[in-house]
Amino acid sequence: MGSENYHTVIKYQHVRHREIVVLVATVLFAAVLVAGYLLGQRSAYTSMGLEPPVYSDPESSQSGGGLELKALQDELDVQQVQNELDRTALEMVRKELASQQNEIGDLREGLSFYKGLMAPEENAHGLSLRKLELIATGASDRFIFRLVAQQEARKHTTLKGSLSMEVFGTKAGEAVSYPLADLSADIEDNNVALRFRYFQTIEGELVVPAGFNPQGFRVIARASSPRKVELREQFPWEVQRRFSYVGK
Repeated sequence: MGSENYHTVIKYQHVRHREIVVLVATVLFAAVLVAGYLLGQRSAYTSMGLEPPVYSDPESSQSGGGLELKALQDELDVQQVQNELDRTALEMVRKELASQQNEIGDLREGLSFYKGLMAPEENAHGLSLRKLELIATGASDRFIFRLVAQQEARKHTTLKGSLSMEVFGTKAGEAVSYPLADLSADIEDNNVALRFRYFQTIEGELVVPAGFNPQGFRVIARASSPRKVELREQFPWEVQRRFSYVGK
């Protein structure tokens, strides 16, 4: 029977070996968790097309004064936005009030116009002309004109007659006049037929000839029935912003 040789192996371990192993494992596990959390957060922001927020050390962040300044700047920005909204709302209200005032003015003009037709003055002659109105267009030599012939009577029957109009002014220092039919394609004959019970509107676009300086209009209106009347009126060349709310 052979003899057996035994070797003795001596291992030296720190007295706190187990505690050190547990501590290292815990630290590694915590590091893995943190790394996993950060990677997951970055992946989530990347999937949404966003940049992940950057965190800074509290000691390297803005001082208390800087934070207060930023808070004040944010408050100022909010106040500026509020002021802009207030200005916009005020402008909308102003425009709405202006529009309503224009509508009220139009209604008053219309009321006055129809009251004059239905309840004329005692010395009304039946046929009358409202002031000729003229407004500008986009072209410097083109204008829109409107003339309203009306019948002021307590009993309205059909008025028949005719109306002619010319534009007078100067050209090359000389007095010149043009029949309206020569300046406006909307007037076929310079003797416009009149036939109405309450009013009739004569309107259209006229073109000012080159070199002509218009100064006004001459109008002759004649009624043959219900009674004969002849009116001769002269209106200045005055361009206005819009037509009055009558004659439509």
